[in-house]
Amino acid sequence: MASITPLREFVEAFTALIDRNEGQERILDQGAVLLRSLIAHDRWLPEQFARPDPERYSQYLLHADPYGRFSVVSFVWGPGQTTPLHDHRVWGLIGILRGREREESYTRTGAGFVLEAEEILEPGHVGLLRPGERDYHRVSNALADETSLSIHVYGANIGAVARATYDIETGQEKIFISGYSSDVVPNLWDLTK
Repeated sequence: MASITPLREFVEAFTALIDRNEGQERILDQGAVLLRSLIAHDRWLPEQFARPDPERYSQYLLHADPYGRFSVVSFVWGPGQTTPLHDHRVWGLIGILRGREREESYTRTGAGFVLEAEEILEPGHVGLLRPGERDYHRVSNALADETSLSIHVYGANIGAVARATYDIETGQEKIFISGYSSDVVPNLWDLTK
């Protein structure tokens, strides 16, 4: 059984960072350091939060701050799975834990969206999301025969945030609230494990 101690220590350190209330840029800068340390090892994530769904990518809640200031989520992509083009509307950090992910970043134009950059993200990579800037992207598993997994930290309980998916060509927006792929959250505070 995996020891979730690194996740518990990450949540404690991230909560302390949020408590200092030093602003979004400090949270992103210092939070990226904390996330990079968490994803440096791959033994802490319980298996039930790393399982791909055969039909679509999964979003498992690992922790939600009780005041809604941030959440920690594992995203799991089976082979060939992808997100639609979407936004976040809150700041975010994305750390690649396993496999490879393809991130396509878009810029909004008058009629739709233009592909700005495409990048293959490897384990250990940490990326930043800012509302209104680097906030429109599509993510997919870059591996044809393996699962890919990333750990995301968002500036809200992301499963409860009204966000949008977009038609790339027309820009048509569709509002959604993602929720989570499981109603089970790891018990970070059980120190017997």
